[in-house]
Amino acid sequence: VQLVESGGGLVQPGGSLRLSCTASGFSFGYYDMSWVRQAPGKGLEWVSDIASDSASTRYDASVKGRFTISRDNAKNTLYLQMNSLKPEDTAVYYCSFGSGRYKGRGTQVTVSS
Repeated sequence: VQLVESGGGLVQPGGSLRLSCTASGFSFGYYDMSWVRQAPGKGLEWVSDIASDSASTRYDASVKGRFTISRDNAKNTLYLQMNSLKPEDTAVYYCSFGSGRYKGRGTQVTVSS
Protein backbone atom coordinates (compact mmCIF):
# COMPACT_ATOMS: atom_id res chain seq x y z
CA VAL A 1 0.00 0.00 0.00
CA GLN A 2 1.33 3.42 -0.94
CA LEU A 3 -0.24 6.84 -0.58
CA VAL A 4 1.68 9.84 -1.91
CA GLU A 5 0.40 13.34 -1.19
CA SER A 6 1.44 16.41 -3.17
CA GLY A 7 0.37 19.97 -3.85
CA GLY A 8 1.17 21.61 -0.55
CA GLY A 9 3.10 24.84 -0.18
CA LEU A 10 3.13 28.36 1.19
CA VAL A 11 0.08 30.47 0.44
CA GLN A 12 -1.26 33.79 1.68
CA PRO A 13 -4.47 33.97 3.69
CA GLY A 14 -7.42 33.84 1.33
CA GLY A 15 -5.49 31.83 -1.21
CA SER A 16 -6.12 28.38 -2.64
CA LEU A 17 -4.31 25.09 -3.00
CA ARG A 18 -5.24 21.75 -4.51
CA LEU A 19 -3.84 18.67 -2.83
CA SER A 20 -3.54 15.32 -4.58
CA CYS A 21 -3.01 11.84 -3.23
CA THR A 22 -1.93 9.09 -5.59
CA ALA A 23 -2.69 5.59 -4.37
CA SER A 24 -1.20 2.25 -5.32
CA GLY A 25 -0.98 -1.29 -4.01
CA PHE A 26 -4.66 -1.71 -3.19
CA SER A 27 -8.06 -1.45 -4.84
CA PHE A 28 -8.51 2.29 -4.45
CA GLY A 29 -12.01 2.35 -5.92
CA TYR A 30 -13.35 0.03 -3.23
CA TYR A 31 -12.46 2.21 -0.25
CA ASP A 32 -13.83 5.33 1.36
CA MET A 33 -10.99 7.83 1.64
CA SER A 34 -10.19 10.63 4.04
CA TRP A 35 -8.04 13.68 4.46
CA VAL A 36 -6.63 14.33 7.92
CA ARG A 37 -4.20 16.99 9.11
CA GLN A 38 -1.80 17.66 11.92
CA ALA A 39 -1.01 21.20 12.98
CA PRO A 40 2.26 22.00 14.78
CA GLY A 41 2.12 20.70 18.35
CA LYS A 42 -1.34 19.14 17.92
CA GLY A 43 -2.79 15.72 17.23
CA LEU A 44 -4.29 14.37 14.04
CA GLU A 45 -7.53 16.05 13.03
CA TRP A 46 -10.08 14.64 10.59
CA VAL A 47 -10.82 17.05 7.75
CA SER A 48 -13.04 15.32 5.22
CA ASP A 49 -13.99 11.99 3.71
CA ILE A 50 -15.58 10.66 0.56
CA ALA A 51 -17.37 7.43 -0.23
CA SER A 52 -15.79 4.91 -2.58
CA ASP A 53 -18.21 5.88 -5.36
CA SER A 54 -18.15 9.61 -4.53
CA ALA A 55 -21.85 9.39 -3.60
CA SER A 56 -21.33 11.13 -0.28
CA THR A 57 -18.86 13.53 1.29
CA ARG A 58 -18.42 14.90 4.78
CA TYR A 59 -16.48 17.83 6.17
CA ASP A 60 -15.36 19.08 9.53
CA ALA A 61 -17.19 22.26 10.46
CA SER A 62 -13.95 24.22 10.36
CA VAL A 63 -13.51 23.62 6.60
CA LYS A 64 -17.07 23.17 5.36
CA GLY A 65 -17.83 25.58 2.55
CA ARG A 66 -14.14 26.21 1.86
CA PHE A 67 -12.73 22.74 1.07
CA THR A 68 -13.96 20.25 -1.51
CA ILE A 69 -12.97 16.58 -1.55
CA SER A 70 -13.14 14.57 -4.76
CA ARG A 71 -11.65 11.49 -6.34
CA ASP A 72 -10.91 9.95 -9.70
CA ASN A 73 -11.03 6.17 -9.36
CA ALA A 74 -9.72 5.71 -12.91
CA LYS A 75 -6.56 7.57 -11.88
CA ASN A 76 -6.38 6.17 -8.32
CA THR A 77 -6.22 9.73 -7.08
CA LEU A 78 -7.86 11.63 -4.24
CA TYR A 79 -8.06 15.44 -4.23
CA LEU A 80 -8.69 18.24 -1.77
CA GLN A 81 -9.45 21.68 -3.19
CA MET A 82 -8.81 24.24 -0.48
CA ASN A 83 -10.11 27.79 -0.93
CA SER A 84 -10.22 30.82 1.36
CA LEU A 85 -7.32 29.43 3.34
CA LYS A 86 -6.72 30.68 6.86
CA PRO A 87 -3.59 30.63 9.04
CA GLU A 88 -5.27 28.00 11.22
CA ASP A 89 -5.31 25.65 8.21
CA THR A 90 -1.53 25.39 8.50
CA ALA A 91 -0.70 21.71 8.97
CA VAL A 92 0.67 18.60 7.37
CA TYR A 93 -2.12 17.05 5.33
CA TYR A 94 -2.41 13.30 4.90
CA CYS A 95 -4.68 11.08 2.88
CA SER A 96 -5.86 8.03 4.72
CA PHE A 97 -8.13 4.98 4.62
CA GLY A 98 -8.95 1.94 6.66
CA SER A 99 -10.07 3.96 9.69
CA GLY A 100 -6.70 5.65 9.74
CA ARG A 101 -4.71 2.46 9.52
CA TYR A 102 -3.06 3.59 6.28
CA LYS A 103 -1.67 7.06 5.81
CA GLY A 104 0.83 8.70 3.49
CA ARG A 105 3.83 10.83 4.44
CA GLY A 106 1.88 14.02 4.06
CA THR A 107 2.27 17.38 2.37
CA GLN A 108 2.92 20.62 4.24
CA VAL A 109 0.45 23.47 3.89
CA THR A 110 1.48 26.81 5.34
CA VAL A 111 -0.88 29.78 5.29
CA SER A 112 0.91 32.97 6.15
CA SER A 113 1.38 36.51 4.94
